[in-house]
Amino acid sequence: MTTIAVFGAAGNIGSRIVAEALRRGHQVTAVAGDPSRITDRPAGLRVLQGRVFDPDVVADVLKGQDAVVLALGGAHVTGDTDTYRRAGRTLVEALRGLGDAAPRLLVVGGAGSLERAPGVRVIDDPDFPAAYRPEAEAQGYALDFYRTVTDVAWTYLSPAEVIAPGDRTGTYRTGTERPVADAEGDSRISMEDYAVAMIDEIENPRFPGRRFTVGY
Repeated sequence: MTTIAVFGAAGNIGSRIVAEALRRGHQVTAVAGDPSRITDRPAGLRVLQGRVFDPDVVADVLKGQDAVVLALGGAHVTGDTDTYRRAGRTLVEALRGLGDAAPRLLVVGGAGSLERAPGVRVIDDPDFPAAYRPEAEAQGYALDFYRTVTDVAWTYLSPAEVIAPGDRTGTYRTGTERPVADAEGDSRISMEDYAVAMIDEIENPRFPGRRFTVGY
């Protein structure tokens, strides 16, 4: 059994990561700005109100954890596109303070910085939705920050180009810097199988200090 904390636990992806972790028998601390959105509270789940930018909350949450998942989203709605990089810096500094007792950090990342060809990112496609471009750029800047971190264990998981609610098949393929696509060239993953991949990486680390991506 692993102890896992999830910041952004009430969101679309965060909630599925929580559910997948609980499904496998892990102990989960779910942190959300509005914990009332977390209505299903089975055994093994602790729910806390708070945000990753609150140092007191972060200090409390990180104690005794094996892994911490940062699952922030919605910057295209709030307009605060720097939230990903600031959240990463906040958690990295807190983890540094724990030394050898620090849990591993896993980040729910974006797909925009994946490369379809060398130097050609997904976000560079003229058909990339304009409303999501600032958020995708911000996710890429956050990844740039993580890549400078060598004293904290981290992994950044980019989804396929299209991620949406769907079925949990328990199957997916992995890549590193290029989107994973099927035989028809479609790059997609369900939120449920993205959560499977995240918990798989927690249970069996394959990409420490790296970004990886998943798709069908």
